[in-house]
Amino acid sequence: MDRLLAMATFVRVVDTGSFSAAARHLGVGQPAVSKTIGQLEESLGVKLLARSTRGLATTEAGQTYYERAKRVIEEADEAELAARGAGAGLTGRLRICAAVTFARLHVIPHLDGFMAAHPGLDMEVVLDDRTIDLVQEGIDMALRMGDLPDSSLTARRIGRAPRLMVGTPAYFARHGEPERPSDLDAHSMIVNSRGGGDSWTLRRGAEETTIALRGRLRVTAAEGIRAAVLSGLGMAVGSRWMFAPELADGSVKAVMTDWTLPPIDLWAVYPTGRTVTTKARLFTDFVEQLMAIHSPGE
Repeated sequence: MDRLLAMATFVRVVDTGSFSAAARHLGVGQPAVSKTIGQLEESLGVKLLARSTRGLATTEAGQTYYERAKRVIEEADEAELAARGAGAGLTGRLRICAAVTFARLHVIPHLDGFMAAHPGLDMEVVLDDRTIDLVQEGIDMALRMGDLPDSSLTARRIGRAPRLMVGTPAYFARHGEPERPSDLDAHSMIVNSRGGGDSWTLRRGAEETTIALRGRLRVTAAEGIRAAVLSGLGMAVGSRWMFAPELADGSVKAVMTDWTLPPIDLWAVYPTGRTVTTKARLFTDFVEQLMAIHSPGE
């Protein structure tokens, strides 16, 4: 039995909470995972996992083994990279997650550069607008936007973009362009149910006012906000990232640009309690450079 492979399998089972989830992440069948864990327990002479109708849980011995095995695996990965030298390419697998629209517009189109620099690395990109459990899903690094409600997260800010009020030229031709906050009452606002709510604070010099967005259409995902705006259904508050292609080609226009909204931050977030791996750190650096090149500054 390959002890390091068995350790890695056990850690993945604990992280994901099941044999089947670990098997999916490892790209093997569930029987192979079960067999590996069984052999590991037999060789150690202790039970590492307690099985019940509610799932899996580590025994006391299993928890101790898990914490040490996780450190061994991370240190082995880092030692291999160090031995091969700073110029060596990454190997293995990197699993990241990001919001659908942001990744589609700003990350995936540029992955060829990162993957070409690391031909031995496989990547899996999990697209989800929800805030998922990084440990449960086996994520090495997540890209998240906005405020981070969990202060215990290991995170690094890697970008910032302004929020804008946008609509199509055709919409403004029919309804006119708002020039001041009070004008918004006459417009159809498309409200992002998960993107900051109905209330926004606008600033212009020393002036400050809070507006309440009113609209008949509420959408929970950025892709839906984009589709509604591009269909001429109304105006929306969105980050420059959300509408970058359309702002560039003129199919969407920002209005009331003399008023500013709170900017939105982009964070690289890592699983709590785990060492940030070289793979995750280098990919974070890559995305940060992308933001500096292809996105607006603060």
